[in-house]
Amino acid sequence: MSAAFSSAPEVVVIGGGPAGSTVSTLLAQHGRRVQLFERETFPRFHIGESLIPETYWVLKRLNMLEKMKASHFVQKRSVQFVSASGKLSAPFYFQDNKPHECSQTWQVDRDEFDQMLLDNARAHGVDAQEGVHVLEVIFENERAVGVKIQDRDGTRREVRAAVVVDASGQAALLMNRQGLRVWDPLLNKGAIWAYYEGAATDPNRDEGATLVVQTPDKRGWWWNIPLHGDRLSCGIVRPFEDIFKNRGGGIEQTFEEEAANTPYIKHRIGNAKRVTGYFATRDYSYRAKELAGDGWVMVGDAFGFLDPLYSSGVMLALKSGELAADAIHAALAGGDTSKAALGAWAPMFNQGIDRMRRLVCEYYAGFNFGTFIRHHPELRGAITDLLIGDLFTEQADRVWGPMDALAGAAKAEIAPWHAGPAASAAPAKANVLTKPEGVH
Repeated sequence: MSAAFSSAPEVVVIGGGPAGSTVSTLLAQHGRRVQLFERETFPRFHIGESLIPETYWVLKRLNMLEKMKASHFVQKRSVQFVSASGKLSAPFYFQDNKPHECSQTWQVDRDEFDQMLLDNARAHGVDAQEGVHVLEVIFENERAVGVKIQDRDGTRREVRAAVVVDASGQAALLMNRQGLRVWDPLLNKGAIWAYYEGAATDPNRDEGATLVVQTPDKRGWWWNIPLHGDRLSCGIVRPFEDIFKNRGGGIEQTFEEEAANTPYIKHRIGNAKRVTGYFATRDYSYRAKELAGDGWVMVGDAFGFLDPLYSSGVMLALKSGELAADAIHAALAGGDTSKAALGAWAPMFNQGIDRMRRLVCEYYAGFNFGTFIRHHPELRGAITDLLIGDLFTEQADRVWGPMDALAGAAKAEIAPWHAGPAASAAPAKANVLTKPEGVH
């Protein structure tokens, strides 16, 4: 742990995951005094192993690229889709669409990757403290002015700062306090997964590819993510009621039944050795009504969580951390830490999430990548841009019209993401991110 500052920090960051580490590191690069408080002790397990290429640009700013290149993480060059009938799409090779060194990314073990990011923050001068519980954000006249924390020894104290960044992940400290959560009306999913050794893999250029495998009934999908050490992350995502409510037995039985019903998955893991128990989570998608307020800003999952179909989670965490860091630095330099100054990047960031969300909803509504590319080969590049995470440009929007036209009368209406307070009614249980009974 780095030495504590002799003076109060300018910025306090709650949480040491990818978003928290990113915003802290970049603020430190700007010369800002940053204290980060992480409740857990790293390394710790976390799901979300697949990076997409647009993480490259933030990793470059973080001075993380050489560390990633020297790591044992599996190199990822493409994503491939398998239809409900077991037909494989042509791989979407990132290099073919955007020939640049960013076209290759990685499949990571999050315990190692997150530790690397946090250590990198410390190396840049961030005072990152683990095992410290942030109890609450301190507000005075509706402005965040610091946090109350509990140290490892149980001591409670206050830490004051000009700006508080909530990077607490799905604990979403400020979102819950402010009542800002908006539940997505369409993306109410659940996931069960496990890890295998010796699973069937593809050779050469496809060795590190992410596979997205549609279930035969088209109500769900599987991920296959190859990890170093001949390991595979394999998981099933289905509507919440399918996977947790309307089933007999526990998550182990559900997983095995789903695998038996998906021949392509049986082909992949049938002769492999499962090396962990089964894990589960309730992947309800959500977003906050506001991204920032006077003296505070939210990043990563503390601001929103999007269905993991296209592996956008880490990229959105890194990007939000980058945008927040630049806004905070400018706000401090200008002596204005108002909501408007700290959240100036919100419209652009929300629009990027909207684009990825629409692609997710299109898939659940029956969109088929292979069919679309056969009809519109000129748009393969635009689709690949979305898949690599190039979400913050209007160029991506040219796919929607042809997509609607191809679907025609069968097109399912996709409700807007941010429908306002009326969309914020929570599902049956308020705390949907706790693990179901029996989950490891």
